[in-house]
Order: sequence, then C-alpha cells, then structure tokens
Amino acid sequence: MNVNLPTNLLRSFVAIVDAGSMLNATEQVFVTQSALSLQIRRLEELVQQSLFKREGRRLALTPAGEVLLAYSRRMLSLHDEAIVAISAGDFAGPVRVGTVQDFADTLLAGSLAHFAELHANSRIFARVAGTAELLRMLERHQLDIVVGFDGVDAPSAIRRAPMIWYGDETLASQDVVPLAVLEKPCRFREAAIATLEAAERPYRIAVETPNLSTLRAAVQAKLGVACRTPLFPVDMATLPSHVLPPLPAVACVIATADKLGPATARLHEVIVQAVLAL
Repeated sequence: MNVNLPTNLLRSFVAIVDAGSMLNATEQVFVTQSALSLQIRRLEELVQQSLFKREGRRLALTPAGEVLLAYSRRMLSLHDEAIVAISAGDFAGPVRVGTVQDFADTLLAGSLAHFAELHANSRIFARVAGTAELLRMLERHQLDIVVGFDGVDAPSAIRRAPMIWYGDETLASQDVVPLAVLEKPCRFREAAIATLEAAERPYRIAVETPNLSTLRAAVQAKLGVACRTPLFPVDMATLPSHVLPPLPAVACVIATADKLGPATARLHEVIVQAVLAL
C-alpha cells in the first residue's frame, strides 16, 4: 500500500529537530504544542516507526527519525522550489537584505545565490553593516530583511550562541590585555570590554577596525585578542577557557518589514533555515 507523507507533517517534524523541542517549534509552524504532538503521532503512524526518544528532558531522534529527517529536508526543499517557480517565477524585485559581516559569506553564497537561481530576473540589494545601522534602515523602509546580533532576550531572536575568546594565549596573559575590536557600535566589542571590566582585568584597544577580515588578520598576527561566536569558521586560535573570564551568549536575530511579498517571504524562510542550520 502506498503511503503519502503530508508536507505539513514533515515541516513540523523538521521544525522540532531544528528548534530543539516541541515548545520552541510552535513559534515556527504556528500551531499549539498539543497539535504539534498530534502531528508527530500521525507521522509516526504513517511510517510505522518511532521518530523521537527521550534522553532526560530533551528529545532525540531514533535511527528511523535520522533517516526520515534527511529525506524530509530534501522533499520540502523540492516542494518549496516548485511553489516558488510556479507562483513567483516572474518576480523581479528588488529584494533588499541587510546582514552583519559574520553572516555575509553564508547568506551571499547560500540563500541569496539559491534565490537568484530561482528568480533569474530578480534584483538583489545586499547591505553589509552593523546590526544597529541595518535596523535603522529597516525602520526607514530601506530594507526588507535584516540578519544580525542582539541580546539573548531579543524578541526577534531565532537562535542563541556562545561568545568565545580568540587569539594568542601569551597576549591574553599579559597584565594589560590587548584587544582587537570592531568600531562602535558592536555587541562583541561591548561584551569583551564589559567582561574584562567586571573581572577587573586591565585592557587596551590595540586594534580598531570597521572590517571583520582586518580584525581576523590582526588576531592572526598576534596584535590583539578578540571575541566572536563559534558559529562561523574564523581561522583564529581559540583561547583556553581559563585564560580570560567567560563571555555572555549572543542571539542571532532576523527582523523583517511589516509586509513582505510572496517571494521575499519565501527568501525569509530560506534565510531562517540557513541560520538555524549553522
């Protein structure tokens, strides 16, 4: 007997995995936790396999769940491509996306490139800047989607990540810690300074730059130490945890204009999935 797997059930299944729990997934699929639980139960009945198992307080995938997850992502991707191609194939833009430097390579080479393939006639405006500047542009209706960093309690946060120290251990052990920082305003700069001040560790600004690649080069050249999130490959040495005081976490945020067109809304979904997959 043929079994049809509804895409809404597969989408809920993937959302739970990506969000880490049913409670967190409700914000992505816009159903209640009880309805989400029923959807997963229905999906398990269709495949006649258990998809999740309890490990303490967290949900973990069973072997069958691991297999279905890979196929679900492929099926949903193909399904969504078909919808976009049929319903928005004549979209010409412009799509206006703003991102901090950390996300730029990931989004430009991934989400935006994929969008451009689906919409050959589209026009993409990409702005790389600090989160504060991008949010101001969003308020002035100059951008449609903004990807950046904020505090862990930010309402537009979609995931949280730790901050860690990078650099040379000898530099970090000096009486006055030399810092490599981006120009103001920068959440990582503020976190590094606030953390050292709270621990009463003297510091000095050794390198200040508006460019993330220059910051990385400065750290590699042992001109200063810096803090970033480990979500992205940075080609910088990680400092042992005992050398400098621990840093706070940071939130990855995605903010959008009040109204998005169909294709821009789809791009927003693609960007969200890309950030969650980091």
